[in-house]
Amino acid sequence: PGGSGQARVPAAQDEMGTFIKRVLADTEDVWHRVFQSFGKRYEGPRLVLFSRATQTACGVGQSAMGPFYCPLDKKIYVDLVFYDELKRRFQAPGDFAQAYVIAHEVGHHVQTVLGIAEKVMELKQRYPRDANQIQVRMELQADCLAGVWANLNHQLKNRLQPGDIEEGLNAAAAIGDDMIQKKTQGYVVPDAFTHGSSAQRVRWFKNGFESGQMQSCDTFNASNL
Repeated sequence: PGGSGQARVPAAQDEMGTFIKRVLADTEDVWHRVFQSFGKRYEGPRLVLFSRATQTACGVGQSAMGPFYCPLDKKIYVDLVFYDELKRRFQAPGDFAQAYVIAHEVGHHVQTVLGIAEKVMELKQRYPRDANQIQVRMELQADCLAGVWANLNHQLKNRLQPGDIEEGLNAAAAIGDDMIQKKTQGYVVPDAFTHGSSAQRVRWFKNGFESGQMQSCDTFNASNL
């Protein structure tokens, strides 16, 4: 491990690492333009590729957590093993499925930069009983922002190919709380949801993609998720 605390990534995963960096660069180009349009400056998150476990400002990050964003150090942490899981365990293969996951984490960074994440934390402390429901709205907004990015990135760079959006929707469905609970425990507990159901995640990604507008991502005031 180097001074940055970044673990050495096996050579076989170099190609995937390069792909993720390219997706991240695309997110920076899009969000820089969006922020510029309303007079703000966008600084992108940093990417940390790790293996098994790594230290973060939010505590120890582990492979089992999947890719995650830490608002305290504004970094996205990815163990590339997750992408094998996405393909094999969750049956969500494809480049765009992988891009969607990164775009979702970047959505959390956008929420942090705009001050949304801080307000969500305050709300969860004030209403601890509703903390899970508040978190679901936060996650669905990140899905919607990933959809906005996919739309604007295609306008900017003509990146989308036939089947890409279906791959993204398939990934969103595969990692819905209800699907994961069914796989891991055999039954669904909606009160324990933290990211939203498959249908909700698909719906909000589509909202963002079809509109290409951040305004369509107000999950906090939506009466129907």
